[in-house]
Amino acid sequence: MIKFILNNETINTDLAPATTVLDFVRYQKSLVGTKIGCREGDCGACTILIGELVEDKVHYKTMTSCLMPLGNVHSKHIVTVEGINVETLTLVQQAMFNANASQCGFCTVGFVMSLTGFCLREQNHNYEQAIAAIDGNICRCTGYKSIQRAAAKIVEQLMKCNSEDRINWLVENNYLPEYFTNVSQKLVALKQIKNPLYTDKTELIIAGGTDLLVQKPEDVAELQRVAFVSDEDELNTIEEFQNEIRIGASVTVEMLRHHEIAKKYFPDIYEQTKLVSSTLIRNMASLAGNFVNASPIGDLTVFFLALNAKLLLSGPDGEREVLLKDFYLGYKILAKAEEEHITKIIVKTPKKSHYFNFEKVSKRTYLDIASVNTAISLQVSDEKIIAVHAAAGGVAPYPFYLQKMCDHLYDKKITVKLISESIAIAVQEVAPISDVRGSAEYKKLLLRQLLYAHFIKLFPDVIDSATLTTLLRVAAA
Repeated sequence: MIKFILNNETINTDLAPATTVLDFVRYQKSLVGTKIGCREGDCGACTILIGELVEDKVHYKTMTSCLMPLGNVHSKHIVTVEGINVETLTLVQQAMFNANASQCGFCTVGFVMSLTGFCLREQNHNYEQAIAAIDGNICRCTGYKSIQRAAAKIVEQLMKCNSEDRINWLVENNYLPEYFTNVSQKLVALKQIKNPLYTDKTELIIAGGTDLLVQKPEDVAELQRVAFVSDEDELNTIEEFQNEIRIGASVTVEMLRHHEIAKKYFPDIYEQTKLVSSTLIRNMASLAGNFVNASPIGDLTVFFLALNAKLLLSGPDGEREVLLKDFYLGYKILAKAEEEHITKIIVKTPKKSHYFNFEKVSKRTYLDIASVNTAISLQVSDEKIIAVHAAAGGVAPYPFYLQKMCDHLYDKKITVKLISESIAIAVQEVAPISDVRGSAEYKKLLLRQLLYAHFIKLFPDVIDSATLTTLLRVAAA
């Protein structure tokens, strides 16, 4: 039995646990304000709030209900647009109305829910963060300017908040209905009922489910013995251990980009991971899910390949480690037994002389998969490269470790000549195919340019954009 709070109602259901929250709220509860759009997490029309009890406070995040299985909302608070209704319009709804930020209206609910989730945040209530909060919502009518004006007005209003009890302040100021003040007490009781984690004849393990419910929605919808691991404490940790960083398999992209350890060693991680889908998806998508999905253009897979990450696999015969670069044997073919699952991602703690960068090109800035993505990490001592790992996506049937390029760079001093030679080698060792994201020739060109971008950013005293322009002109001649 799955138990949760839906708006102001406690729910007990024995529906198949992989039923999507979207289908449950619309077809079981007739809450049709949450819209069916793409069913792939791309449009944001089905955006809801998910509240989870952390210590004695409820923390809310925005997520797409079309990709969320019921099993992942056990002991949580689901809020649909009906659940934020007050006697008049809320201040978020009023801001949208005053700015003429709705035309056909189909997407409006998603924007309202994302902006309401932004109001519930305890920090970063500035205009830039407000716009970032709606990066997963698409509107085809307004051109966004009116929505941006609404967001600016909401930020202006939030500046008046001087209360430490944010939810009470939002209730008092007409952002939320009064029942929100009692949700934490209700969740305390539900939190005692553990989400079932099947170990005997489990049919499927689901963490975030953001890709699984796109690729195989019908296959998983009726399964009963599903293990939901997104809330398992030991799979949601990021910690330093000796000379390693150990990341739990269920850690989400958004958890990673905000974590102090990640920001300590990868100061650009917040901006780099901004290119990974949208806030709505990053709040759900797990690292291990990204790896096991084995997409040839998986952003996080390429990111961690360049860190030479190891995976800790657990199965009936115990635990074992495998390098991420050895995990992919072919298109969607993994070096793991069917019964095995990832429990930890392990990377070496970067040294002071460590350099890292991630680059991505896609047709849209957000909510899009890459045409080509690439990452590189280097360690330098006495002006020589003493360790190097690089990877690229969109250039092979699986996330590709650029072994020949790394071999050429190793134990050499960084020069313009070495950079050019190494990138030429990388372009030759990949074999992209032409598809909707670009021709094979275009992808090779992108790879070359993105690899140059790594070195321009990391070693501007060796090569800059002007030097690159001269190199390319010479090559063209």
